[in-house]
Parts: sequence; C-alpha cells; structure tokens
Amino acid sequence: MASLGDNQFGWTTFYMEVANHLLQYRDDRRPLIAAIVDITRRRPDLPLAIMDQFPNGSSGLLQDICPFTAMGIFNRSLTDANRTAIAAELAHSLGVSPPYPELSTNGDGIPLLNNQNSWYFRYDKDRLDGDIDRLWEVFANAIAFTDRDFDPSAFIQSFDTARSQHSVAYNLTMGLYWARPWRYVPLDGNSRKYITGRLRTPLPNRVPAGREYVALCNQLAKRFEEDYFPVHSFPELSWAAYQPEHSSPPPTSAPTEPLPKPVPNFPFAQTYNIDSILADGCFLPKTVLETMLHRLKSKQNIILQGPPGAGKTWLSKRLAYALVGSKDDGKVRQVQFHPNLSYEDFVRGYRPEGDSKLTLMDGPFLKLCDTARQDDRGKYVMVIEEINRGNPASIFGELLTLLEADRRNADGELALAYPRSDSERFHIPPNVYVIGTMNLADRSLALVDFALRRRFAFFDLEPAFNDTWREWVQNRITDSSEIADTIKQRIEALNQRITDDGNLGPQFRIGHSHFTPSPDAAIENPEEWFEDVVDSEIAPLLREYWFDDAARAEEEVRRLVTGQ
Repeated sequence: MASLGDNQFGWTTFYMEVANHLLQYRDDRRPLIAAIVDITRRRPDLPLAIMDQFPNGSSGLLQDICPFTAMGIFNRSLTDANRTAIAAELAHSLGVSPPYPELSTNGDGIPLLNNQNSWYFRYDKDRLDGDIDRLWEVFANAIAFTDRDFDPSAFIQSFDTARSQHSVAYNLTMGLYWARPWRYVPLDGNSRKYITGRLRTPLPNRVPAGREYVALCNQLAKRFEEDYFPVHSFPELSWAAYQPEHSSPPPTSAPTEPLPKPVPNFPFAQTYNIDSILADGCFLPKTVLETMLHRLKSKQNIILQGPPGAGKTWLSKRLAYALVGSKDDGKVRQVQFHPNLSYEDFVRGYRPEGDSKLTLMDGPFLKLCDTARQDDRGKYVMVIEEINRGNPASIFGELLTLLEADRRNADGELALAYPRSDSERFHIPPNVYVIGTMNLADRSLALVDFALRRRFAFFDLEPAFNDTWREWVQNRITDSSEIADTIKQRIEALNQRITDDGNLGPQFRIGHSHFTPSPDAAIENPEEWFEDVVDSEIAPLLREYWFDDAARAEEEVRRLVTGQ
C-alpha cells in the first residue's frame, strides 16, 4: 500500500479527508452503515466490531453510527496491518482518493481506543434518544469551528453536551484530534501525562469543559511557537507522549504555569478570505483584491504603495489574513523599517545579554522562518510597514537574493552573514510571504533599490471616495445627513489642487481612511465628526505639505471646513 511520503505525519491529510467525507452522512446514516456492512461481507478477515444488542434481547449489525465510532473502526488496538487495511477499505467506500497511509501503532502519533470501549455510544438496548445525533453535532461543529467563520459557542455547547454522555469522556478529544489533528489536542492517558509532566501544563482532574478545552488548545498552540518548547504541533505532542523516555513525568516539584482563563475561540479558527476583507470595510473591487492575493501567492512578495490614508497598512494585514485563511496573528508578524534598523536587528546579529556578553540572536524574520519550517502545511506572512524608510538592501542583506520565489529551496541556499557554524546554509521556506507598504509622500525617503523592485510585485492604492465608501459612511450616521457627499466633494477638490501643485503631486493626496468610521461606529453629529478629523489629522498634514507657505495651508484647512 502506498505511503503518503516522507512526512512522519502524512497520515493527517488522510484523516482529515475521511472526516470531511463522513460529514455528508450526518442527516442520513443508512448509506454509511451499508458501506461498513459491505466491508464485513467482502473482508470477513477484518475485525470491525459492529455487532449491536437490541431491546428485545437479540443482537445484530449496527443500525446507526456516529462519526467518531466510524473513525474508531480503524483506530483501535489492532495490528498495524489490520488498521491499515480497514482504513483503506473505509476510505474507498467513502470516496476518499488514494494514496492511503500505512498506519503504524508506534510511529504515527495516533492515540488508539481500547478494544473493549471503542464505541462512543451504548448498545441500542441502553441508548438514549439523541445520543448519536449529539455526537454528529459536535463533530460537525468542531470542523466548522476550525475551517469556517463559525460561532465558537456552538462548538463549546455541543462539546459539553457530548462529553457527559456514556462511553464518551476523554475519547471525545481523541476523536476531535483524528478529525483535525493540527487543531485539537488528544487527552488520552499518555498525552495527559506528557502535558502535565514534560510540558508542565496543568489539567483539570476530569474531562475539561468546552471552554477549558478550547483554552488548553489555544495555550498549547501559542507555546508551539517558542523555539525551546519540547514540541511544536499537536501531532508531535501525541507522538512524543508515546516515546519511552517520556512515559514518566518529571518530579512533581517542577514549576508549573496555571491554565489561563478560558477564551471563546482559537485565533486561527476564524476563517478569513477576500469577502472578509470587503466586509471589514475595503472599498476596492473584489477583482482587484483577487489579483493582489494571486500575485502574493505566485510572487510571494508584494508591496502596497500610495499616498497617506490610502489604507496600505490596513489592507496589508488583511491580505495576510486572507492568504493564511484566518485571523491568526501567530502566522502574521508585523515590523516597521526605520533609518536605524539594521541587518542585525531584522535577520541575525550579536546582542548583549544580561551577563554583559554578546550572544548571536535571530531577529524577527529568521524566527518567522523557523516557525514556518515546522509547519509546512501553513502559510506565514511578514508585514513590513514603511519598507523604504530604512535601507532595504542593507537590512535584508543576502536575504534580498533569497526572497526570489525560485530560491525558496535547498538548491538556493546561501550562508548568512552571521552563521552559527561554518556549514550552516539558509533558504527562506516556500510558505513564508512578505508584504511591504510604502508611503510615497514621505520627503525623507530615497528611491527604492532596483534589486528590491525586481523581487516584489507592486500595487498602487488610490484614495477611494467611491460609492462603496459612501455607503459605508452613511450607514454609520444616525441621522439623514449627507456628510459623505460633502466629504467626497471637498477632499476630491483638495486632492486635485495637491496634484496640480508642482512641489507636491498625486502622491501627496489625502486618502479615504481618514474619513472611514470603524465598523461599529454610530456618528450622532456628522459635521462635528468631520471637523474633528480635519482639525486633528488633515490640518497638520497640510501644514507639513506647505511648510514654506503657512497662509496657503490655513486657507486649505478653511476651505475644507466651510466648503468655500
């Protein structure tokens, strides 16, 4: 049987696909039961454990099943050969495309059910109405929670309901791990011992409640980002829990950290896409955003440039979220370039430690690359604000060459300026992306080096006082004021005068973000709001533009406020 490749946790893709295909049977389990029964007829040599007991005292094949029990058919304490064969047969029946993995009891990091307790529900004679339906509900909610923009309270509530059912308990966390192994932590006996012992993370002395479980997954996911944390993913945690050297926890006198207060959701679980950007208040056409995201995926490095207030910083982070697929700040890092920033700050260099010695330390870019290298299924983004405010050629150093998409592999490796050993070579992982912003109105900025331009795709952002912007503003005004029309007329007139000024030009125009209320704003006095923005944001900018003509600056401020 074909293997899924050299990746030790290649089985995770297969398990997630099986879970996805099982979802289609939530409302009608009869075809699923028929498929499982068919396996017993074709392969009587395989132990599937699907005999039920009924209220009339008879026994026979299962008439209903939950998704966890369906996956548990090949996640019991069987031989590797039987587990592999059952998994392949079930996958084929569900329509999961090969190759199928060869399952290893000791090498895959997959916790297994006890053969005497491999169902998530009782025999039919003892079963309560709704037991199996409630298991389907938590299964569906768990997948929706991680894959889509889904209310976390529904998952938490269904988790709490399911965990209290007979035969569920800690097995529920194992089933969630099978369905989404990169998102949920299994709490089988070995994993609990490893978490409390080796990872020094306390657990409740019972099956955690839904919010506690979410908090635990959240806490561990954050710790995975730390360089010296023993493991860096849930599959690695599960694998390590079954290694002999980790079978016993360290002494109980070891310091522990308290479990943080439960949080309502995973940061990474909220799906984010182009429609999300538009819903957040972007006024660009959807087709433009699609082009930006497409170029970011193919070129891997883009720069958003434009006048002040055009939404460069705002959009850069949301494009990063859309690429990652969720609002996961663990995968999106922000830095700002400035004239004093160096290669040693951004990439790697010697810095003083507490003992007054210099220590070779990685900067934010190498740390992001290290994190990305440990999660080749995820995408990671470095957002660099004001990328041309520093000296990009100096700050990036040899990384300027390695940024090219065709150098993102071992063949393109180079030695760093400060190697940790003579043999160390480095390349930027292919799942790392860079988004920069450039303010074209900053007089202090030098021209961007041609080498930098060649490695980035550039997009110009313009002031967007369009109909979409107008509707956004008007929807946040509590009366019938037509302030949006007033702003559009006056700012566009001002921008034309700025464009026509020989000492300024179009790159100095005023952007729409100055006059874009937050999504939850309720503006009761729109004229006062407009004047406040002009006074606190626009007037200082105009005085800087016409620093050698104070009268002109004050005249422009007056015209904005009065319209004359």
